[in-house]
Amino acid sequence: MTRLVDVVVVGGGQAGLAAGYHLRRRGLDFVVLDAGAEPGGSWRHMWDSLHLFSPAEHSSLPGRLMPAQPGRTYPDAGHVVEYLTDYGKRYALPVQHGTRVDAVHRDGDRLLVETDSGTWRARAVISATGTWSRPFLPAVPGRDVFTGRQLHTVDYRRPADFAGLGSVIVVGGGNSGAQIAADLALEGDVDVRWVTRRPPRFLPDDIDGRALFDVATARRRALDAGRGDTGGVASLGDIVAVSPVRAARDAGLLKASPMAVRVDRHGVVRADGTRAEADAIIWCTGFRPALSHLAPLRLRGTRGRIATEGTRAVDEPRLHLLGYGDWTGPASATLIGVGRPARNAVREIAALWARS
Repeated sequence: MTRLVDVVVVGGGQAGLAAGYHLRRRGLDFVVLDAGAEPGGSWRHMWDSLHLFSPAEHSSLPGRLMPAQPGRTYPDAGHVVEYLTDYGKRYALPVQHGTRVDAVHRDGDRLLVETDSGTWRARAVISATGTWSRPFLPAVPGRDVFTGRQLHTVDYRRPADFAGLGSVIVVGGGNSGAQIAADLALEGDVDVRWVTRRPPRFLPDDIDGRALFDVATARRRALDAGRGDTGGVASLGDIVAVSPVRAARDAGLLKASPMAVRVDRHGVVRADGTRAEADAIIWCTGFRPALSHLAPLRLRGTRGRIATEGTRAVDEPRLHLLGYGDWTGPASATLIGVGRPARNAVREIAALWARS
């Protein structure tokens, strides 16, 4: 059976919910299809010690302030899950959990959305699948011969899971690498070695998510106005110095070694030929946008990215991409940052229908 709807939103995490809020305000007929069995998006799968970079009041979706978490300035992931769950209920957003979208096709004046539980025909699609379901593992020679445990950021939960191991190598110089290395160094009973491609760049200790959002927004406005690139957040550093990272760094527990050039059976080998043995390697090496459902539209360029103007796909104006990072809106992969591009996407969809 094929169901008709104005808009299909693919993904029910923070970006999908923000889109749903603005679609509801416009009075449009829409559905949010989410592969997860429960609300919360990727926040439901984060490691135990993770918390936000910003206080609750600066980490909110449109229309509903996140309440403070008792005893915490920076809420943890569980609190975010509770907030997102309440948000969907508060605005009666039609989220269908446990529904995987397999493909989006053109179908005349509509887009055909194929799922594992049926088909939808929509006048527009908002893709808000994020990146968590597509972890990136670098093609480091020898990675397949390592005899110890190998994990990605998505698999890490807590230091206790590594009890009894002698040493762990954490690979990656971004926020997840620094936070997981600090978590293990402060709470675990293992020898932690942190490996990065370049020396880690910590942001000033007083900078949190509020400042990062302002910097990202200022960069986007400068670019849109034809002014020079301010460099954005990258000009300040790569790692937010949240309290556990500061504690591990100041205690001398968070020292980075140069990136490995290959992996062998028992550890990693650096460019100078020195080795570091390990019982486990955690690859904190980032993610890629989860866009396989859009492959039938044939929109990807030579570098794999879909060309966009704002959130709208250049070669398919009925498609908007939301929440994948700065290329779909400044800070759009954050809770506070996704609201504005979500509003703009819905506004453009309504304007397109008005013109046609």
